[in-house]
Amino acid sequence: MSKVLIFGHQNPDTDAIVAAKAFAYYQNQKGIDAEAVALGDPNMETNYVLAHFDEPAPRVVKTVANETDHVMLVDHNEAQQSVADRDQVTIDAVVDHHKIGNFETAAPLYYRAEPVGCCSTILVEMFNEAKIEIPAKLAGLMLSAIISDTLLLKSPTTTDVDREAVRELAEIADIDVQSYGIAMLKAGTNLAAKSDQELIDADAKSFDMAGKSIRIDQINTVDLKDVLDRQAGLEKAMAAENADKGYDLFIALATNVLTSDSELIVVGDDETRAAVEKAFNVKLAQNRASLPGVVSRKKQVVPPLTAAFEG
Repeated sequence: MSKVLIFGHQNPDTDAIVAAKAFAYYQNQKGIDAEAVALGDPNMETNYVLAHFDEPAPRVVKTVANETDHVMLVDHNEAQQSVADRDQVTIDAVVDHHKIGNFETAAPLYYRAEPVGCCSTILVEMFNEAKIEIPAKLAGLMLSAIISDTLLLKSPTTTDVDREAVRELAEIADIDVQSYGIAMLKAGTNLAAKSDQELIDADAKSFDMAGKSIRIDQINTVDLKDVLDRQAGLEKAMAAENADKGYDLFIALATNVLTSDSELIVVGDDETRAAVEKAFNVKLAQNRASLPGVVSRKKQVVPPLTAAFEG
């Protein structure tokens, strides 16, 4: 069998990068020739994490069928979030913590999905079950992924399983979770260094909701004003993406990682805007609405929005 490539979703966040590395190490320990790759460049937060642990970034691939017949997916399963030629290779395994959408294979596979805050949390369980020791550097990387996905265990997606994984990994890596976590989250919020296009691309995912193509981007910050002051430019970039990619609705979710509050910026037609207002019980004003206490796209944005479109 050719080398197995393991990767997370497009526009990778820290968990997508780290989970691929962790799962590749896990497979290597089981005698599988596996390599972690990425479907995009690491973001600022992930670069901070990689630099902190002196870990190289994975190489970026645009296609996979040109170099392998077998892949494994982490931190995603939906086709629109994956590599373009995924249908030309065999998917041997999936480890994910998101909803399952438009996913099917021609052959049986290993599929593990759990409703936890981070894909790396599931991998901690798998390492323990297989009695494979997690090296200190990898433990630090996996800890960083959980901190990122759960916003330092403040997100409503956080479970006791995540908390136990953080405790275990922090002990292995010998890291003070609170001080390191705050520094890490802040490192990912230097928005001034990014263009409007980069901001709407950095952590964007596509979803199909009742036949509508929905694009949802999340922008983490320590001051919502830094995002809202750029609303006009962001809206222009979002409208251009709608026209170019055929999205029916583009949402930018600006999230304050310290206060756990968000603001929505919405670009769409009257029908999709009405669905947003219904989903969150808000009235859009100047294409914007406040969402106090909302920090999770997966748990607090996608489900109510899906229900609004389907209802």
